[in-house]
Amino acid sequence: MQQIFNFVIKNKTFLLFLLLFSVSLALTIQSHSYHRSKFINSANGLTGGIYGTFNSIGKYFDLEEQNKILADENERLRAILYNSETLNDSVSKYSLYGNTKYKVTKAEVYKNSYSLTNNYLTINKGQKDSIRQDFGVITSKGIVGIVDNTSKNYATVLSILNNKSRINAKLKSTDHKGSLKWDGKSPYYVQLEDISTFAPLKIGDTIETGGESAIFPKGIGIGTIESYEKDIGGDTYTIQIELFNDMSNIGTVYILQNLERQEIKALENSTNE
Repeated sequence: MQQIFNFVIKNKTFLLFLLLFSVSLALTIQSHSYHRSKFINSANGLTGGIYGTFNSIGKYFDLEEQNKILADENERLRAILYNSETLNDSVSKYSLYGNTKYKVTKAEVYKNSYSLTNNYLTINKGQKDSIRQDFGVITSKGIVGIVDNTSKNYATVLSILNNKSRINAKLKSTDHKGSLKWDGKSPYYVQLEDISTFAPLKIGDTIETGGESAIFPKGIGIGTIESYEKDIGGDTYTIQIELFNDMSNIGTVYILQNLERQEIKALENSTNE
């Protein structure tokens, strides 16, 4: 307390000046509308800046929750999207929401291999979430693989970076289809085999799912043409595809369940018999 008194006595002239200046400033602001409006605007700008800073900090710490909300929204929107008659029909994307063909389930990747000959991912959804073998797995960018095995709470996914993987794919611009495989070299590239030499190929063209299986709907992105060459027979091309997905960095995925799969498989089996 004594130190406070000593400080006031030592700086009494300066403190008296501050007091008188504050009083005169307050009287000026109160008696002149122009000065009052300027003061209010300045105060609002200062407090607004402070609130904006705190709001930005709050948003930063809320990013995880916001990302979860966005992922849930993507899950709902993709369910709508993959149940449209055509992926380019903006009306049917929403009109068939109540009559779904594909069920979409969001999952997180717990483990991901991409440098082996046969690579797999482990995701945190399993039998209790109605996940079964041969369900398609994608991200917002493109395909990831196919569910290979399940337990109660988890599932393993056969990655497209796996020598056992074979997925029907096509040129986006035409209906020329082939078989997607991986040569075991780079995790950034896969190959599309058995494309007819009559197909009009161009570097940078998009490759997407062909829709001839009960796993993936037609039109999900895979990648773009990086190069191509004729096979030994000369009747087909093998295309080098640069993937849309960075398969070394997969976080959130979406599992696609074709709700008509059993009917399709039963029909195909009876036809084969």
